[in-house]
Amino acid sequence: MNPSSAVVASRDRALSFFNHPLSQAHTFPLAKFKNGSIIAPINNQTRKPKPNALFTSSKRFQAIRACSGERNPPAKALRQILELPGVHQGPACFDGLSAKLVERAGFQYCFTSGFSISAARLGLPDTGFISYGEMVDQGQQITQAVSIPVIGDGDNGYGNAMNVKRTVKGYIRAGFAGIILEDQVSPKACGHTQGRKVVSREEAVMRIKAAVDARKESGSDIVIVARTDSRQALSLEESLWRSRAFADAGADVLFIDALASKEEMKAFCEVSPLVPKMANMLEGGGKTPIVNPLELEEIGYKLVAYPLSLIGVSIRAMQDSLTALKGGRIPPPGSMPSFDEIKEILGFNNYYEEEKRYATSTYQLYSDRDGSRGPFSGIWSRTLRIKITGRDGFEKLDVRIPAGFLEGVTNIVPALGGVNIKALLDDAAEEVGGKLLLDFNDTMGDRIQVFLE
Repeated sequence: MNPSSAVVASRDRALSFFNHPLSQAHTFPLAKFKNGSIIAPINNQTRKPKPNALFTSSKRFQAIRACSGERNPPAKALRQILELPGVHQGPACFDGLSAKLVERAGFQYCFTSGFSISAARLGLPDTGFISYGEMVDQGQQITQAVSIPVIGDGDNGYGNAMNVKRTVKGYIRAGFAGIILEDQVSPKACGHTQGRKVVSREEAVMRIKAAVDARKESGSDIVIVARTDSRQALSLEESLWRSRAFADAGADVLFIDALASKEEMKAFCEVSPLVPKMANMLEGGGKTPIVNPLELEEIGYKLVAYPLSLIGVSIRAMQDSLTALKGGRIPPPGSMPSFDEIKEILGFNNYYEEEKRYATSTYQLYSDRDGSRGPFSGIWSRTLRIKITGRDGFEKLDVRIPAGFLEGVTNIVPALGGVNIKALLDDAAEEVGGKLLLDFNDTMGDRIQVFLE
């Protein structure tokens, strides 16, 4: 599926969902759903879209960079999204491939999920095992894989205010557009789970101030998302107080995790009304009710995170595939993309096209190494062993080289220059094991043997 058709499919699925009777709580018509964002008329007495606001997709951001001749910094691209009308959906990825799939599906941005990264990278629960260094390293792999802005999960900053500054600066260098910082103690607990504890009000606010200072010192404009877990650890009133304090300290986006009802969500969105709010739709049964994007827009949210969708369906798909393999079957065609589709997703076709720009004559002859073109392509996975034994019985040479590298053969043993090795390789291409291709004595009396391994 190409990117444009993926966008259409995503839009059609969303429209189907929003036309469902259960999703008709909103009182305004759907104007447009595109690239993970909903642009719709909202309550004219609360907030109005800017009259000249223009929807900007990830491809449009690329076009803006191309026209200006400058790369649009990730943080600037994210801030452009925050200025757009509507609510903007962001699936949570955990590696370069999942981020690439988010971009191909047409979403404007994505999050990283500490829960998912801990699961995928360590195979461990999100209970403080994963370190700052591992998160930065994984984040850099993700940001380099896509052109859309990425908001990174910065956990609790991995320590005190000074650690927070180091974390923010590291995330900036890793290419993140935004960073989420929370007020939990160390070791932290995963959101919506038991045992969460938060630091004092003063320390929580100082973390955000330290993040703002780190941004200034770096000359960056990274978006700071201030998260509080105090709703479950303490009370709703405490979480609302901390959100106001975070806004006063310079946070760009506010986020209260694990709000327990729509009423609480509405109360949150009334706090610091000029600062965008983020919702966390924990799939599979968290403490916060799952609300469709149109209603979230009506409540007052700007960003919506979906933290478990990608890692969750990946786990189930791998379990199903392993069950099939253990039973002597391969996964059915409908459960996985074809090999050609996988290659397209990963960029093989683009690679081959660009590869042609740098191909030499020899390389062009054998450039198709995946076995899909040319009678000689399968040989690239084989090895030529060249053995020379002197007439005195002592070994002079025993070397192995890629079977397709014919020029290399003649450079090593000039006596092979007049031999049609390619024809010998074609005849033996399907044979397995060690095949003796040549065995002769040269003019010096040395015995030359060539094996295909």
